[in-house]
Amino acid sequence: MKKIDRTKLTLGIAAPALAIVAALLITSVIILATGKDPLHAYTVMVDFGSKSDSQVWIINKAVPYYLSALAVAIGFRMNLFNIGVDGQYRIAAFFAAVVGGALTLPGFLQIPLIIIVAMLVGSAWAGIAGVLKTTRGVSEVITTIMLNSIAAAVIGYFLQDGRLAVKDGNLFHTPDLPASSHFFTIPTRPDPLDGFLVVAAIAGVAYWFVLGRTRFGFDLRTVGQSESAAQAGGVSVKRMVVTSMLLSGAAAGLIGMPTLLGVSYNYGTDFPVGIGFTGIAIALLGRNHPLGMAAGALLWGFLERTGTQLEFEDYEQEIVGVMQGVIVLCVVIAYEVVRRYGLRIQQRKVGEELAAQARKTDKAEVSA
Repeated sequence: MKKIDRTKLTLGIAAPALAIVAALLITSVIILATGKDPLHAYTVMVDFGSKSDSQVWIINKAVPYYLSALAVAIGFRMNLFNIGVDGQYRIAAFFAAVVGGALTLPGFLQIPLIIIVAMLVGSAWAGIAGVLKTTRGVSEVITTIMLNSIAAAVIGYFLQDGRLAVKDGNLFHTPDLPASSHFFTIPTRPDPLDGFLVVAAIAGVAYWFVLGRTRFGFDLRTVGQSESAAQAGGVSVKRMVVTSMLLSGAAAGLIGMPTLLGVSYNYGTDFPVGIGFTGIAIALLGRNHPLGMAAGALLWGFLERTGTQLEFEDYEQEIVGVMQGVIVLCVVIAYEVVRRYGLRIQQRKVGEELAAQARKTDKAEVSA
């Protein structure tokens, strides 16, 4: 039993180690091809990323990335590809900003109301794909991609002066949230940490507990692994599909809250986009594990922060994007290689045990 645990631990360490080594080697070759020194690039990144202001920036940047990865991972655990997280969080943040800008309540009512509205809108938007999949058999990949475009169109229609937005110079944005809507910050030096870090941590614990320690999570994972087995066990596959999409959309509704409640205090044409697609990469990077995705989100923030410094060192600005892509590919490939190797070890061990049992049986028959 101890040997099996030791083998699993070794394989668990081997996968990320192999991915890191492969990513560094491939990235180094790419940097060398541009005529630059990869070791100098890594030194610059480590030095700049280890500064206190960079560390705060990286953590704050990682918060929405982590929430995005959680939203994607809920679908992944169900074998659903929710490509529409980007549209879900944007339309959720927009309508939450509209509601929040129209009300002036005490903070203990205003902030939860805005967050609940965002989660409900995100959940409803993702639920459309779940209903279409269970009733019409439409792939969630197609519907969520199309819903991204529809969400952008809906926001664009209402985000105009005289409708649900006001003009501010060259920008259009919803009415500013009242001061009671401003989320708290965690005092640190030289800059404060976003208080939504606490919410992200709670969401990660909830994700781990619900999917890994409850009957609902077991049913969800069972459906993702084998729908026929789940149905034989009395699990309603259609209900689980819709529920998973609703939960994924609700998590997506949280993504825009750090920006809305802590930075912009309105939804405008300059509101960040693309975080949902980044969440897909981070979910793959973290293998849908809450701690793995946290590390992936921090890594993503680190690369974005230090990438700006590389430009001052005359490195190509696209090198960070190349690094991110290489890391994701290496992680996916490394984990698959290690998984197959581990499966081969298990098969060999089972074969050896069966052969040993057969020899014992033959000896017993000869003795008899």
